[in-house]
Amino acid sequence: MIQKSFLILTLSLALSCTKNNVFESEPQIIINPIAKCENGFAGEYPCNDYDLLTHITLEDIGDADTKGNDCWGWVDPITKREYAIMCTNQGTTFIDITDPANAVILGTLKTRTVNSPWRDVKVHNSAAFIVSEAKDHGMQIFNLAKLRDIKNPPVEFTEDAHYPFFGSAHNIVINEDSGYGYAVGTKTFNGGPHFIDVSQPFKSSEAGGFAEGTYSHDAQVVTYKGPDVDYTDKEILIGSNETEVVIVDVTEKDNPVKISSITYPNIGYTHQGWFTEDFRYFLLGDELDERDKGVNTRTIVFDLTDLDNPTHYFDYEGTTAAIDHNGYVKGNLFYQANYTNGVRIIDISNIENKKFTEVGFFDTYPDNNNTSFNGAWNVYPYLPSGNIIISDINNGFFVIRKSKS
Repeated sequence: MIQKSFLILTLSLALSCTKNNVFESEPQIIINPIAKCENGFAGEYPCNDYDLLTHITLEDIGDADTKGNDCWGWVDPITKREYAIMCTNQGTTFIDITDPANAVILGTLKTRTVNSPWRDVKVHNSAAFIVSEAKDHGMQIFNLAKLRDIKNPPVEFTEDAHYPFFGSAHNIVINEDSGYGYAVGTKTFNGGPHFIDVSQPFKSSEAGGFAEGTYSHDAQVVTYKGPDVDYTDKEILIGSNETEVVIVDVTEKDNPVKISSITYPNIGYTHQGWFTEDFRYFLLGDELDERDKGVNTRTIVFDLTDLDNPTHYFDYEGTTAAIDHNGYVKGNLFYQANYTNGVRIIDISNIENKKFTEVGFFDTYPDNNNTSFNGAWNVYPYLPSGNIIISDINNGFFVIRKSKS
């Protein structure tokens, strides 16, 4: 059941419908949180300056054996309604969060083969692309337009297309500017990125791969607009490859070219990272350095002013030894899913002077801050409303929002 304690909701929703029940005007919603962040807590959850808008348990999403993993978001380009995509070991669940306090589980697309703790999703052209480390899973492709008119939720969805050219994959990365996807952690291309043309989502096709580097665990791919003019408008992949960060020009899919690579001190497991919006810096999370190297939560920052000669710029350490997992940059803020320590919001505006400042947090796993693989797996901060999606391995699905001053 969606938790409704502390609920104060004022809803103003101006909608006009076509004959096909498609909303023509944007939903106008005023929301008060179900639990304000007051005196360091939002309900039972430790917090600083971020309120709880909704919480859905894993039992509500699936059953007693359900475990959470990845999440992402989608905004319907026609109705402007906001949706969350919540991955679990059992499948992928789609939730209407336009009014977070009254979020609606619309349905679930079950795993294609067997259950797996690893499932990841990205979105392009109103389609969701879902991969898993489940054996022979391939990539499920789901038409998100189906979410507009679900009469009796929750329903059991079926995939709209399937990409069979790899079995398992750890993650899928999409450059929405180019219309290409990059599956990482497959057994193709020696474990390197597997290129997919997703410009026509339901006719996605093979487009090559990069087999010259090490196993690619995660990546970001961008159409480059940064300070290194040699690569302006090139399609650049930055791979987090277990023991190093690798930069590859993937503009020509049949001829990807490695630009450079870089390591750093006390490598545990080079896991995942994200560019700053000016493309000058890259913020990396190492998943095992807290456990194996005895450091507090560490973000490794690289200066990528010159892509041919990346440099290790500085490290930022948090206040606990919780393990950082996935992190994303939006403006001058870095949103870090920090496992047992929840989601940390870090001001990076003073990055040039090698200074980060934590400015908020929401701890979805209040039990402890141990160095263990429990708690917040992913955070998605890119919804136009400013609402933030969190997926927690143990405690399910959350939507939070910065507190009003």
